[in-house]
Amino acid sequence: MTFGAPGFERKICPPDGIASRLQTLARPLVFTNGCFDILHRGHVTYLAQARALGASLVVAVNSDASVRQLGKGDERPLNVLEDRLSVMAALECVSLVTWFDEETPLARILECRPDILVKGGDWPVDRIVGSREVLAWGGQVCSIPFIHQRSTTRLVEKIKRLQAWPL
Repeated sequence: MTFGAPGFERKICPPDGIASRLQTLARPLVFTNGCFDILHRGHVTYLAQARALGASLVVAVNSDASVRQLGKGDERPLNVLEDRLSVMAALECVSLVTWFDEETPLARILECRPDILVKGGDWPVDRIVGSREVLAWGGQVCSIPFIHQRSTTRLVEKIKRLQAWPL
């Protein structure tokens, strides 16, 4: 028996292929972005809630260089882009996953022209990158409150503390 690449990997789309892939996605289209370095309960809950707002969910993941620009620490990202894209694509709620090298996902937002732009509850609507543009073309912008207070940064700190304990 032979095995090929898992089917979910077809959801991974390079930035230069977005235009053609968007034509296959049902509307309303929801867009979100993030590092998604270590996927946790907070992430998957948020992503499922985002998807429930529309018919399709596009997730733009920060490239490794983009994560480093955010100043999250020298060790970040812990997982390389290729791995983060695959994990994201494996989620049922995600329709398409792409990436961006810039500090913000504005270029992907403009390419996708989402009906609904979403970020987590730590982002006020007026500070969400792309909010002005999405609102200008008649779309909606949402900040989804966190149900589960989880953080990759806190997980990394916890791991470091555990490593410091003597055995």
